[in-house]
Amino acid sequence: MLFLIILSLDNFKQEGDGMRSFTEEELQNALDLFRVFARAFKSVSEHSIRDSKEHGFNPTEFAVLELLYTKGPQKLQQIGSRLLLVSGNVTYVIDKLEKNGYIYREQDPKDKRSIYAKLTDKGQSYLDEIYPIHAIRIARAFSGLNAEEQAELKALLKKAGVHSQHLLFR
Repeated sequence: MLFLIILSLDNFKQEGDGMRSFTEEELQNALDLFRVFARAFKSVSEHSIRDSKEHGFNPTEFAVLELLYTKGPQKLQQIGSRLLLVSGNVTYVIDKLEKNGYIYREQDPKDKRSIYAKLTDKGQSYLDEIYPIHAIRIARAFSGLNAEEQAELKALLKKAGVHSQHLLFR
């Protein structure tokens, strides 16, 4: 079956479009890598999901709070793109966090079209309390790798992500 995929790709290939043929071994290695990556991502993500639920947030809400806590005020449009959310989800999450007193919206005085999300004092205090625990739990999730391995993994994942993103826009 993989041989047919190789032939199909060869037939699909057009001059200069960046497509290339893959051997059966390369295809199998890529699929194995994808499965390992997906399982590892799920396993590590479960630490963050458990953490967010323990504090009464869903993972998206917690991700928004974490972004605001670690990066400061953000334009609403930037929150969606930074967390890979669609705008409707961002609005819903921001509304809910605002209703519960963790964040507030503030219009940019220089650009009336831009609205920022900012942590309230309540949100800041709460994250000052819980974020160090979250950081320890995430560090524990990666503690199977030493510092050098973590740095190497981060570099390789960035490289793979940039290359994969680039291929989407060809």
